[in-house]
Amino acid sequence: MSDGLDDEDSPRSLLSHAGLLLRPLEQLDAISFYARCVILALLTLWSWNLFACDYRDGEIGASFMHNILLPIHEAGHVLFIPLGEFMTILGGSLLQLALPWGIAIAFIRINRDNFGAAIGLWWGSISLIDLAPYIYDALDPQLILLGGRTGEDGPHDWIYLLERLGQLHNAQRWGGYTHTCGGLLMLIALAWALAVLRRQQRHNAARNRPHVQP
Repeated sequence: MSDGLDDEDSPRSLLSHAGLLLRPLEQLDAISFYARCVILALLTLWSWNLFACDYRDGEIGASFMHNILLPIHEAGHVLFIPLGEFMTILGGSLLQLALPWGIAIAFIRINRDNFGAAIGLWWGSISLIDLAPYIYDALDPQLILLGGRTGEDGPHDWIYLLERLGQLHNAQRWGGYTHTCGGLLMLIALAWALAVLRRQQRHNAARNRPHVQP
């Protein structure tokens, strides 16, 4: 008699699926392992600098990461043109988030590389942090946009989007929420990457342990 809970939805099964996200690579040489450790350490330091940027004045716009995300954002506008005006405007922010998270999913499904997936999640979290000033700015435009003008003088994605959603008066609140969510997701991504590396270390040690013949 069924208790109404499918095996695949049982707590044990869910924990098993979650455990798959921590599974290390079957083979990873020492140089690659320590390179990943260095990468994680550098990303952790960089993360603090990016999160510490004041989202109220768009300080992150001067960062190297913003220069990476900006072309992706602009490509999103072009990509979503066939879906109409609203999606064309939203498409910039949407692709900026979807691309790194899509890469994270690909690392899991194709490469079975959870560390790479965690870095993809981290990238997406920084994309959220990068979007926060743009959202915050919609209520009282001060940021200088690509055309060399503020949103009062030209197109501003989030003025348009929040007006359409009836939320322009809450723009600064939504900007703050976005910054906070990005920071929390960033911590989750870094913790995930660290957990995978620790499992990788134990896995490598077990593989390299000499077998004692009985």
